[in-house]
Amino acid sequence: MTSRDRPDPAALTPRDAVQRYLRRRSSDATEASVYSWWYRLKLWITWCEDNGIANVGGLSGYDLDEYYEHRSATIAPATLEGEMWTLKKLFEYLEQLEAVDDGLAKRVRIPDVDDADRTDNTQLVAENALAQLRWFRNEPAVYGTREHVFLELAWIIGARQGGLRALDVRDVHIDDRYVEFRHRPKTGTPLKNKIEGERPVSIPDETSDALRRYVRHHRHDVHDEYGRQPFIASIQGRPGKNTLRVWSYLATLPCRRGPCPHGRDRQTCGWTEYAHASKCPSSRSPHQIRTGSITWQLNIGIPPGIVSVRVNADPKTIRAHYDKATDEERYRRQRERMERDRRHFVDNMDIDLDLDELDDDLDTNFDF
Repeated sequence: MTSRDRPDPAALTPRDAVQRYLRRRSSDATEASVYSWWYRLKLWITWCEDNGIANVGGLSGYDLDEYYEHRSATIAPATLEGEMWTLKKLFEYLEQLEAVDDGLAKRVRIPDVDDADRTDNTQLVAENALAQLRWFRNEPAVYGTREHVFLELAWIIGARQGGLRALDVRDVHIDDRYVEFRHRPKTGTPLKNKIEGERPVSIPDETSDALRRYVRHHRHDVHDEYGRQPFIASIQGRPGKNTLRVWSYLATLPCRRGPCPHGRDRQTCGWTEYAHASKCPSSRSPHQIRTGSITWQLNIGIPPGIVSVRVNADPKTIRAHYDKATDEERYRRQRERMERDRRHFVDNMDIDLDLDELDDDLDTNFDF
């Protein structure tokens, strides 16, 4: 092909430009991330087509501002922020192709969003989570059922939905009391942070006992399409993402263990049905369970660094998006941290202390 025959990148339609961009990103991003980018960018494609924009080469800063005004009128600032960041990345790519004017990506307006507006404060609060787990553990008819073990793992570990879905029978070491998360993208279960998301996570005896009961009496003996044995399984095999979300909503319905907090009759309430459990104001998604779990783990004194490893999230991300502690809870954490510091460090601040004795003391108090 001669240079004269080579396609003009400026002639790319908005749809072709987005599809080309996502193909390039698919090699270094998870399927879920690419899908979320497509969901955001297809809204921009529709706007371009509705406004007669046939190719990207003719786009200007004015067009970008018009799109910003169009979207900002109908969505929350935090949602707009995500959409405009995605659009900015698209235009940075188009600049590399020389499909648009240099510097156009910098003209994509990003809203200034407060942290409080950026995060979803909805969570499964510890009081409700622990009451629900006690009910599952003490009610023989539901002990060790699929919904029970889902809530056990989601709460005790604080794992992501994708991580729970990825678990195989071989990854759950019941007798040794730990669960192992593995990144297996070639067989349909990637982890969000890929290899960096692989880790073993310890679980308490009570959780191990519930998992043992599940395997012996309630787990469907099935394989997925790749011949793997999903731990949290449906009768068809490994559940889809939407199915797992429904199980989460069903597992957290408070009327399972007591009176409905919304004054409804469980026998006639449509919110208890499989297809409508998400409508209950008190049911919670896997992400909301994860948020509540992380806050609870920090509140009960697990050091932030250990929580970070357990849930596979950077401490800064935890502080910004997951830790929903009240001011009173944060103050209590600070007091407890101060007391631990006093016991482990401050009480050793004796100017006459022998350093060998200090080493012995550290070896006694900490298991590295």
